[in-house]
Amino acid sequence: MMLHPGILALVVGSCIVFVMMLAASWQGLRIIAGWDFDSSSEKQLILERKTYLISSIIKYALGFEIISSLLFIYTVDDIHAMFVGAMCATGSLNANPVGWYALYLKIAVFFTASLWIMLNNLDQKAEDFPLIRPKYTALVFISVLIGLDLFFQMSYFLGLNPEVITSCCGSLFSDTSSGIAGDLSSLSIKPMMALFYFTSVIFIAAALSCLKSSAAFLRYTVSTLSIAFFFVSIASIISFISLYIYEMPTHHCPFDIFQGHYRFIGYPVYISLFCGVFFGMLPGFFQPLKRIVSLRDTIMRAEKRWLVLSILLILFFVIISSWPVVFGDFTMQGY
Repeated sequence: MMLHPGILALVVGSCIVFVMMLAASWQGLRIIAGWDFDSSSEKQLILERKTYLISSIIKYALGFEIISSLLFIYTVDDIHAMFVGAMCATGSLNANPVGWYALYLKIAVFFTASLWIMLNNLDQKAEDFPLIRPKYTALVFISVLIGLDLFFQMSYFLGLNPEVITSCCGSLFSDTSSGIAGDLSSLSIKPMMALFYFTSVIFIAAALSCLKSSAAFLRYTVSTLSIAFFFVSIASIISFISLYIYEMPTHHCPFDIFQGHYRFIGYPVYISLFCGVFFGMLPGFFQPLKRIVSLRDTIMRAEKRWLVLSILLILFFVIISSWPVVFGDFTMQGY
């Protein structure tokens, strides 16, 4: 099992990244302890040079972690054929329930790593490096998160047993199953459709308003709406979008859409959703940093790009998710 190319890439890559993050965190703490931007000493000059080196290393390391989120989904879906009773990634994850925790950590690492990269980019564009202490303090937290991700990932893959008969999405994502998956599957279709499209319209309207206004409350509103839209979208994929993709009234699985017989539609669906939500979060998250004089203009220029990217990605997500609902032959009449 461990010799699967995807598993090897994930485990070896995560181990390398974790070691790099530990080394970078240690250097980051040393920089925090000795940092004095007003000083012109040789020590300060060395620390400033180290920040560029460390930041470059961390960006590559975190970049791998972001990409590994997709690789993890691809791998757990690809190995489902090794388990009796599994038809998709759900069966692979159910073969060792630790895999679900690994998946949740992958999502957390995706957002935290992406936020750190954006924070670092802002800091490096300012002449006085105003975010040195917060970004390297956050790096310690991210290193812990990546360590937990590595631990659960290793525990999941090492705990897989091909002889185990697992359960798949039919039993987990069904109207009769208990737990969150069952609750989401049993949500009424029409109310969820109304909530999904209402939330998307409100979010896009708020984001467009941000492009025309500099009001701080609009930035916080957009960030809040983007987070809300993320959870509404996940619930919508399970409750009704998946039904129209599969053209089956009882198939609610959010993972089968990654497979070839559904044209791998899951990849553009989830990539556009995650990236659109991420860029939508940024204006509100970085709004307090505008109080720093050296960052204000940089953030104001950058947030326009963030908002445009968020609007385009969310629109793409809504369109590609709605296509089978609007133009497909399948209907839910009688259900």
